[in-house]
Amino acid sequence: MSVATVSRTLNGFDNVATATRDRILKIAGTLDYVPHSSARALSTRRTDTIGVLLPDLYGEFFSELIRGIDLAARARGLHLLLSSSHGDPQEAAAALRAMRSRVDAVILMSPQARKNLVGPGSVAGVPVVLLGSCPGSEAAPSFVIDNYAGAFEITRHLLSAGHRRIAFVAGPQDNVEARERLRGYRAALSQAAAAGAEWIIEGGFCEDSGRRAAQALAGAGLPDAIFCANDMMAIGCLDALREKGVRVPEDVALAGFDDIPISRYVNPPLTTAAVPIADIARQALECCADIIAGRAVANRRVFKPELVIRASSMMHRDTAANQFSERG
Repeated sequence: MSVATVSRTLNGFDNVATATRDRILKIAGTLDYVPHSSARALSTRRTDTIGVLLPDLYGEFFSELIRGIDLAARARGLHLLLSSSHGDPQEAAAALRAMRSRVDAVILMSPQARKNLVGPGSVAGVPVVLLGSCPGSEAAPSFVIDNYAGAFEITRHLLSAGHRRIAFVAGPQDNVEARERLRGYRAALSQAAAAGAEWIIEGGFCEDSGRRAAQALAGAGLPDAIFCANDMMAIGCLDALREKGVRVPEDVALAGFDDIPISRYVNPPLTTAAVPIADIARQALECCADIIAGRAVANRRVFKPELVIRASSMMHRDTAANQFSERG
């Protein structure tokens, strides 16, 4: 066989006779032949690989992101090169430099960025698609959660259930998403005449920070409700409250943010602001594929979380008693 015929066969072109193609593929299988990806990339200027850079790889939120990206990549015959910045902008910049010649595009999530990681929509010519906000990178296509609206709705729900003293377990101070959730909490409180004062506990978007917050609150006099800036902290909070003999929702209501899969299976199931995590990730991968193919893409897509009310945020006992008296 000529080199050209073998090349056309292995690259999936149609202008090869069926019998010839079958014979080449059979021999390639027998030899366990795999095309050299670096050589192919030099020839085609394509790697068929998408870089994915996330702040962390631990926990159900990031697991859902990776699942959505992976499903979309497999459907398009693309590969993934996955890395974590561990929330450090310098590590993120180093990872992006390492990915430059290995990928056709990058999906980036870096809410702690303190400097421009991304130029006008790319890193050294490699297109970048953002998951969430990345300060100074507004030129790149982005998939953004309306964190302010989600936190506002959760706080308003707790207020409407009769809870007045609502503590908020915040995320990291240098995290853009966390700051927006704090802003939504504050706005809902300021608009409610009957609401108590702000009650903010520092957190870190992990179970341990939720546990520490619950322990501090249990020792200082419980609020009516605790709103954690993500579900992982709320689950840690729930566990610590149970250890202290505090009942949820009878003694204190509890809510989170994200609607990670486990949130509906804890006891009691967790009220939360639901984010379509896997679907957002899928759309980000498809956006990368469109950019690589030269198709136009939307510059910014915003997803508003959906309030999901579950048993953890039962109506405050005084409000429930008043409504029972009115009906009686």
